[in-house]
Formats: sequence, structure tokens, C-alpha cells
Amino acid sequence: MATVAAAADVSAAVSTVAANVSVAVLATFSTTNNNTLHYDLSIKIAIRNPNRRVGIYYNNIEMLAFYKDVKFGSQTFGKFFQSHKNTSFLNAVFRGQKVIPLSSDQILELDKETKNGVYAIVVKILLKARFTLGLFKTWEGNPMVRCDLQVPLKSGNEFLATNCDWDDKWWLFR
Repeated sequence: MATVAAAADVSAAVSTVAANVSVAVLATFSTTNNNTLHYDLSIKIAIRNPNRRVGIYYNNIEMLAFYKDVKFGSQTFGKFFQSHKNTSFLNAVFRGQKVIPLSSDQILELDKETKNGVYAIVVKILLKARFTLGLFKTWEGNPMVRCDLQVPLKSGNEFLATNCDWDDKWWLFR
């Protein structure tokens, strides 16, 4: 019972960790007649730990890229510790090709985005993380970060930095 109370004290003392995408470069984003998506997306995400005394152990980080709810790329990052009042940067490159099943409505949306030169891409960051406060460490939680991006194809449009949303509802207790 004391462990749950201590974990509740740590979670109450933790300020929300902030994540934002500061850079997104889309060099290639096109489909062929057989729905093969050719893509080349580079992003830079900043994760800020604003806490004065709480550190974060990231045991696993997986970044997933989606277009119209279809995953087209993923990248895994190694373990690291983020100390208090610290910003860490993750650079991801999603490059390749993948067959993506698109409905006729989604194909129309893709044509519209191609005409405008800006694509709606979602990046999800799946984390396995623990907090540390002094000698106390919480058990591992599985928060998720979602970044809804409007990424221009390299053609003169400029990417606007985007804040990401955390799914942090009691993730320590899952």
C-alpha cells in the first residue's frame, strides 16, 4: 500500500512532459497506380522534461508514421535517461515505399493534398518509461505521444512547428 501511495505522490509531483516537432522535411511523397507510397520524411522532435527533481528513464521509444490511418514507417530509438529540466531531441528518417490501401475518398483527399502541396501525416511515439525521484523509481508505464502534422512537400511551403498531445491519463497505473 505504501508503494502505491509513493507512486501517487510522484505522479502528483510530475509536471507534464512536453513534446513538439520543430522540423519536418518531406522530400518525396507520391503514390503509383497500384497504391504504392514512395516517401522520404525527416523529422526532429524535442521532448522537454520540465520537472525540477524528477528524471525519466526511457527504456524503449518507437516512432510510427501514418498516412490516412495506415502505418507507412517506423523507427526505434535506444534507451536513455533524461535528467530534470532537460530537453532531448530525436531525429527520425522515414524513407522507402509501401503499398497502402486507400479508399476512393482517401484517394480524393490525397489528390487534393498533392495539389496543395501539404500532407496530413500523423506521427505516434510509443514509450516505455519510468520516473525517478531520488532513490524511488516507478514501474514502467506506456505513454503515447501523437503529433498531427501538416507537412509541406519540399517546394517553398514552410513547416510550422507543431505541439504534440500526450495520452498520459494515469499511464503509470496501467
